[in-house]
Amino acid sequence: MTKKNILDFEYEELEIFLKNELNIEKFRTKQVADWIYKKHVFTFSEMTNLSQQVKDKLEERLYIGIPEIVDMQVSKVDGTIKFLLQFMDGAKVESVIMYYANRVSACISSQVGCPLKCSFYWTGKGGFTRHLTSGEIVSQVLAMEKAKHLNINNIVFMGMGEPLLNYENTMKSIRIMNEENFRNIGARHITISTSGIADKIEELGDVKLDIRLSLSLHAPNNQKRDRIMPVNSKYPVEEVMQACRNYQKKTKNRVTIEYTLIRNFNETKEDALELATLLEGLKVMINLIPVNPNPKGYERPSRPFMIKFAEELRNKGFEVSLRAERGTDIDAACGQLRKRNIERTEVRDEKRNF
Repeated sequence: MTKKNILDFEYEELEIFLKNELNIEKFRTKQVADWIYKKHVFTFSEMTNLSQQVKDKLEERLYIGIPEIVDMQVSKVDGTIKFLLQFMDGAKVESVIMYYANRVSACISSQVGCPLKCSFYWTGKGGFTRHLTSGEIVSQVLAMEKAKHLNINNIVFMGMGEPLLNYENTMKSIRIMNEENFRNIGARHITISTSGIADKIEELGDVKLDIRLSLSLHAPNNQKRDRIMPVNSKYPVEEVMQACRNYQKKTKNRVTIEYTLIRNFNETKEDALELATLLEGLKVMINLIPVNPNPKGYERPSRPFMIKFAEELRNKGFEVSLRAERGTDIDAACGQLRKRNIERTEVRDEKRNF
């Protein structure tokens, strides 16, 4: 009989499974949950308040799917930590811990690789392998917490993959992390970052959890966005912005706009004014990001150029921030996940072909 990953269960699902399938009393569910999600104990044998009979039943039908930490790098600049995690089938993802004054934030992945192939992201260059299950998404948080002996209190789906293309597993993982008997991470401290999957943005507007939405826009029109984000051909700017307006009408939540500044491409005064027109009527926070080293060799504008771009938007009444870079020295910044692994693979290929 195939074992199930206990991390794939929501609380009520686990309660029902233990009672109906294993004949284990309901109150044991919370005991097991406390060991896994609060105490970071990932083997049933170590759960000392359970009888051996209960442990045996759990062991027979369930496993705790925590990935192996293959590599861990720590930034010498800001303490950001990047993890390379490997699941049972050998698939690997990268996840990041970032430290702030008022929170410990985890940047987690939703897919192995990414199918969208944005030209300024290393993640997409490595191709797409598969979706992560809800339990595999959750397990990234648990693995990093145990490794560093801390509690993460902020989650951003800004790692590898497009979370809204793995919608069901992403939403289930959020419900699991939000569950008070599990990790109890507040919904307002969970952000989904999307490249603009318009129909799923619309669906998010009907979700009862008060999660946050971040849109990776990166260009003020279809012509430019098509050049750097192939997804724009399926979900053009106008459709995505309408979906954001519908989402905001339903939720009343501000939308964060992520905009990567690329020299000689999208950073002029005209670009800023066009962006302001595009976002007119939306309550947004515009997060400006200087482009990081990337497969196409795009360069970032000078600091004065970026400041002027921000000023143009502020003059139009928008709230704007220039993102403080974190983890750049370990390839953990925006768009860099999987970069070093890809480069290592390319070096091996070059040596083999030679």
